[in-house]
Formats: sequence, structure tokens, C-alpha cells
Amino acid sequence: MYMMSFLTLGIFWIPQQTQLNHLARSDRSLSWIHILFLFAVSITPFSTTLLAEFSEYRTALLGYWVNILLLGCSLYFSWVGAMGTGLVKDDLPPEVPVAIKRRIVVGQALYAFGAFLCIFNPYWSIAFIVLVQLNYAISPFGRRSRS
Repeated sequence: MYMMSFLTLGIFWIPQQTQLNHLARSDRSLSWIHILFLFAVSITPFSTTLLAEFSEYRTALLGYWVNILLLGCSLYFSWVGAMGTGLVKDDLPPEVPVAIKRRIVVGQALYAFGAFLCIFNPYWSIAFIVLVQLNYAISPFGRRSRS
């Protein structure tokens, strides 16, 4: 479960760094959104341990999913906030903002489906969430194809 927690944080760390690389500057409001992201990061070991100790209970799984939801929502709102207040670099290609939002929304929808599976079997749910995480860990989004 430690590796699952570490993988989860890595999966969310990469898009946060991608977002930060596209910023020209920051402001106080965006900093508070990133502090919310940091809060979600700080509770991830707790929610992962809860899931590891009580994996047969749906509430442990839902607690883990809420943690992932909080991570995703804070990433989404940081991007929307940065775009809305003009904090992104001027030379950002127009497809990048759409791709970043789409990737977050699709990921959160997949995680939500994984959480929904706990209605049938908590282990199916955990397996699906791990598969989603592995997909995001090995997917090429965000890799630079040119310097």
C-alpha cells in the first residue's frame, strides 16, 4: 500500500508540475489553491493506510476516493483559476489548456467509476483504481517531444 500511496502522489505531482511550468506568474489565490492541494497530499498516507488496513470495508475505499477527488479538484481549480486570471504564459498553444482540463476530468471520472465498483465488490474497486493509476503512470502526456 505504500507503493500505491507513492504512485498516487506521483500521478498528481506530475500534472501539478506541468501546470506550474505553464505559468508566467502566480498570485495569492492560486497559492491558496495549491495549499489545498498540499493538504490533500498530506492526508494521502492516512487514507492509503486506512484502505490497506480495512480493504474489505467500503467506507475505507470511499475515504481513499475522496482523497483522490480532493487532489483532482484542487488541480482542476488551480488550472481554471490560473487561466481565468491570466497567470499562464502568453505563448501557450491553445490545445494545452483544453488537454489539461480534459485529462483531469477523465481521470476523476475513472476514479469515480472505480469507487462505484465497491457497491459490487471492494476488491474490484481497488483493482480498477490501481489499473487507472498504472495507466496514468505510464501514459505519455506531459512528456516533451522537443526541446
